[in-house]
Amino acid sequence: MDSANYILGINLFVAGLLAAAFLMIALHDAGRISARWMALAYLIGMAYLAIEFVIPVFNDARPVVVIAFAVFLGATIAFNAGLAHKYGVAAPWAPMLAFLLAASVAVYFVQDLPRQSFTRMMAYQLPYAAMQLVGLAIVWSSRQRRGALDYLLMGVLAASSLQFLSKPFIAHVMGGWGANPQSYLESPYALVSQSLGTIFSLALALMILVILVRDVFAEMTSRSETDTLSGLLNRGGFTKHAQLALRDAMRRGVPVALVIADIDHFKAINDSFGHASGDRVIEVFAGFLREAAADHHVAGRIGGEEFAILLPGTNLAAARLFAEGARSAFGSLPILGLPPNRRCTASFGVAELAAGEKFNDLMRRADSALYQAKNGGRDCVRIASGPTGRHSAGAG
Repeated sequence: MDSANYILGINLFVAGLLAAAFLMIALHDAGRISARWMALAYLIGMAYLAIEFVIPVFNDARPVVVIAFAVFLGATIAFNAGLAHKYGVAAPWAPMLAFLLAASVAVYFVQDLPRQSFTRMMAYQLPYAAMQLVGLAIVWSSRQRRGALDYLLMGVLAASSLQFLSKPFIAHVMGGWGANPQSYLESPYALVSQSLGTIFSLALALMILVILVRDVFAEMTSRSETDTLSGLLNRGGFTKHAQLALRDAMRRGVPVALVIADIDHFKAINDSFGHASGDRVIEVFAGFLREAAADHHVAGRIGGEEFAILLPGTNLAAARLFAEGARSAFGSLPILGLPPNRRCTASFGVAELAAGEKFNDLMRRADSALYQAKNGGRDCVRIASGPTGRHSAGAG
């Protein structure tokens, strides 16, 4: 077996391993449609490599060459479909499939050109380069927040596109790509081309695998920090994200306020109307907080019927208005499962971060203000005393 055939065999084996890896991810998480498409892409790639092996046995290789070209281009389209699902972008199916058909027809007819014609060689490689650029455009157009790995993936896609475009020049320098399709694998160029294919197929697959694993861990972390009933952060998640937000606000020198709320007479709701009704009260209040909160706010359910929301960039007066608005709006909301004339209320404690104060101290003061609101008749807002014990004006 010559070197190019050896590399081709390695490519076939590697493509199988990568397809199996993506299938394992897809089986582990049924929602990973992107992993299914990636597995399909590498399975199609295996079919292409198998066709490359058998081309030498055909006397008329023209139809087989076109089939091999179309199969490999189909693999890049499946890869792009996986990228589209991963990044929440609509896959451009119509343009890609139309391009597949047009490029396959072009490859069929350019075989009438001389074997070493630059136009003929570019007709093979340009469509592959274009599909890599389509993949890059899919990642770039995503509205999802991109990290370093996503930008690195775009870089690898760009480099892969360039390597396809460079192949006609490499073939020209190395004396062509064989006198005919049957002798392609015997040419020095075939060894370089197959080696480049190994490098970039591995690089792209490993980048996608790392990104998918990153997303799996991010989802696991998110689930561990999220309260199932309310959909807000649980106490541990709230503490973690609130401390991060507080440090960022302190670094930027902007005020930070904390609002803690407690649903009034929640035990009586459960006892009188059942736990299902109590759960709906939790869901309604949590939904209200989620809609009222801005993107940079941190909201969580920190106890059975107790909630907290950290407001970076908000001073005490604005936080008090926020709490008053939330109290008034929640008190007017009807709750499914409760009598039409029954309204639920909540009590609120508000505190603003003082100079040199830590997160736990801020929580303690806001909680103390909430305690005053509960003792003051409920359905009201109270402002926390300062760290020195001086008490601010309350609101009822």
